[in-house]
Amino acid sequence: MGQVADNLVMVQERIAVACRRAGRAADEVKLVVVTKTHPAEVIARAVAAGADRLGENYVQEAARKKPQVGGKAQWHFIGHLQTNKAKQAVELFDVIETMDRLKLGRELDRRCRAAGRDSLDVLVQVNVSGEESKSGGSPDETGALIDELAALPRLRVRGLMTMPPWFDDPEDARPYFRRLRELRDRLAAGRPGLDELSMGMSGDFEVAIEEGATIVRVGTAIFGARCVAARA
Repeated sequence: MGQVADNLVMVQERIAVACRRAGRAADEVKLVVVTKTHPAEVIARAVAAGADRLGENYVQEAARKKPQVGGKAQWHFIGHLQTNKAKQAVELFDVIETMDRLKLGRELDRRCRAAGRDSLDVLVQVNVSGEESKSGGSPDETGALIDELAALPRLRVRGLMTMPPWFDDPEDARPYFRRLRELRDRLAAGRPGLDELSMGMSGDFEVAIEEGATIVRVGTAIFGARCVAARA
């Protein structure tokens, strides 16, 4: 298990320290271990070491690796989800963190109904930076999308997710995390259950926690650099 287990413990300790610095309890923040491109046997080591939430960017990678990893970890989808992958996504994932359009929500709801699945937790992805390369809706559109998704009987909107621009200095990401938290706080009025803020990755998750993150997505700090591997 070795290095992966040691790195997982180190990240969990850093989360706890960041929470104390922010006056928060450590159990307020959930760690999603990002497994993109890493082989199943390595991911299984993380699960054996205590990782209970895994994040995958590609449906086809999860379909291949999930049976090999085993265990009882919760699987989060954290990449851009194509509508034609909705059926597999419903079969494979416990949470979709990148909900960004009503068409996708309707298809996921339809696939849940066809599969006999009562509910699927989703987070709405917000493009707080306005970068064209980033998925997610604009902050101004988020409230309307949440209300439209809430009308779908099998989807449960649990909160918001974002990816800020990349910075060498994590402090530069702070305004983007703060912007998402402030947006969530405004939208939560009259919308019960809008509790989660998924923001922060290996390079900046401590700043994200200080700004209110309830979910952080960390891969490199646990597994090291990504493996170059086929997704098929």
